[in-house]
Amino acid sequence: MTIASLLEPVTGQPGPARLEHAYDWMQGRTLYGGASALVAYTMATRAFPGLPPLRAGQVAFVAPVGEEISLTAEIIRQGRNVTQVRSEIRSEGKIALSAFWLFAAGREANAVHAADRLADWPGPPEDNAPIKQGQGPSFIQNNFELRYGQTQDAERGATVRRWARLTEEHTLDPVSKLVLMGDVMPPGAMRVMQRLGPISSINWSFNVLDTESRSPGGWYLAENASQHAAEGYSSERLRLWDADGKQVLDGIQCVAVFG
Repeated sequence: MTIASLLEPVTGQPGPARLEHAYDWMQGRTLYGGASALVAYTMATRAFPGLPPLRAGQVAFVAPVGEEISLTAEIIRQGRNVTQVRSEIRSEGKIALSAFWLFAAGREANAVHAADRLADWPGPPEDNAPIKQGQGPSFIQNNFELRYGQTQDAERGATVRRWARLTEEHTLDPVSKLVLMGDVMPPGAMRVMQRLGPISSINWSFNVLDTESRSPGGWYLAENASQHAAEGYSSERLRLWDADGKQVLDGIQCVAVFG
């Protein structure tokens, strides 16, 4: 089912909404994090059309998001260049996701510094082997095509890196696509777990580095890397690059590691 079908009930009006096609984007008993964040982001942009481009987001994954939800959005502050918006998803009367969005118009640059290129760049997606269908959670199998982004026999530490693209023809704007895809990989802590067990994202904060990103072929290199894991939690860095090697998203996340 298309991402447009999932977002269709999000009108920008506060109140109940039924995500009839949520089942195709589920990760266990909740909507996949990128999809639920996109629902909240879409609520903000449809509630307040004409906002400047999104520059940053802070998302708290509080409880599972299912089909039956309620949506709200409010402008917290609107300045000359920057508008800050909060949107929330409620389930059974309680907050399931709370998001804070920073929209800001571009200005004449007083500082210019490009993100560093990835040192061990894997090459373009077509040079990397595809990952077999039937692997990963249902939202991956239903909606994404994956290719390896690391040498399989090399030491990968606590990093998961894959080429990913949506399998459907879609009409998402560039920023919505980055929100949807920015959390697509499992935590890097998965690679250093001592035994199998569930993992769950608690939050996600990110900065948009390219608000007009249109990567060739729709491919993005997605990376989750554990910076520190202990006492049941992992601090993760999440990054996205386009097919030309330009970094387009930079984020951090706290992940609960069970088991």
